[in-house]
Amino acid sequence: MARPFIAARIEDRLNRQITRVVRRRGWSERIIPYVGYGSSKFIRVLARVVLSPPLADGEVRPLSHDAPLNRRGWRNFFTAPLASGTCECHVEGQSYLLPTDRNGYVDTRLPVRGLEPGWHEVTLRSGDHEMQAPIMIVDPDQEFGLVSDIDDTVISTSLPRPLLAAWNTFVLHESARQEVPGMSELYRRLIAEHPKAPVVYLSTGAWNTADTLTRFLKHHEFPDGALLLTDWGPTNSGWFRSGQEHKRINLRDLAIDFPKIQWILIGDDGQHDPSIYGEFAEAHPDRVRIIGLRQLTPGEQILSHGTLQSLEREEIADDLTVVPEVRAEDGHGLAPLLMQAMRGDLPKQEPARP
Repeated sequence: MARPFIAARIEDRLNRQITRVVRRRGWSERIIPYVGYGSSKFIRVLARVVLSPPLADGEVRPLSHDAPLNRRGWRNFFTAPLASGTCECHVEGQSYLLPTDRNGYVDTRLPVRGLEPGWHEVTLRSGDHEMQAPIMIVDPDQEFGLVSDIDDTVISTSLPRPLLAAWNTFVLHESARQEVPGMSELYRRLIAEHPKAPVVYLSTGAWNTADTLTRFLKHHEFPDGALLLTDWGPTNSGWFRSGQEHKRINLRDLAIDFPKIQWILIGDDGQHDPSIYGEFAEAHPDRVRIIGLRQLTPGEQILSHGTLQSLEREEIADDLTVVPEVRAEDGHGLAPLLMQAMRGDLPKQEPARP
């Protein structure tokens, strides 16, 4: 195996030093559970294990003890991960030992069979700390699902524009973040018509913001669903993880995990969603029902990538789209187009011929 990239080695060394220091100060393990998913054949457990200071009475300090939607985003990024450790998972009378990666994250599929469709909880334990992690079990006969981007699709965060992104992430109060108009109503309408359908929020945002995003989605009454984010920072091969590859891999995994589902894919045209969704639709035309894209304004396009037009016009001018695709400025505009497409009123676009 090739030697890890230098930035990853530096980060690992820094994490080890931080761990030694906080351990001497009495810090102990704390689990941050994320929403996982599964079927009648497996579950995917998502979490992070970090080190947290104790309170005066010996209890571990909660990581999110401020009032909801009233925190500065920078607080989410200062953590001491339990690197390359372990976390116990208890479900249905069975116990599993799950590894944490170099930044404390847990992302493991377990061969747990027979769970009924709906919401369940698994018990995660590390050291003396125990938490319940929600798991969304999808009906094996389900044929409809929703995958949604987050940044500039359901929430106006100004991402991935570097300067504004830093302001939104590290300074801005959560309560100042704005919902894209009509998106929560659109999603609630889709799920009301398919109440057992899985919802997956797939974003290139950092896992550190998961609590912030979860509170935002709940506050604006978006449907509950799994959150699939990324671990920003160095990897074994480079300075940063590829957000595009993260989305491609998770879309592929969803196609494998749920072979009967046709997904509605919703994103925006400010970055790479059109090309990523288009590639997935070409590779798996039977797994995509509709692609819905929020159209950014010219001003948002300039802030996003420096041009007035959407980035995908240049990137995928010759893309072959084999499923219906609709576009509008917000959820209010997308709703009638999506409903029309679901009724079959929009013709499929046939592959273009050279």
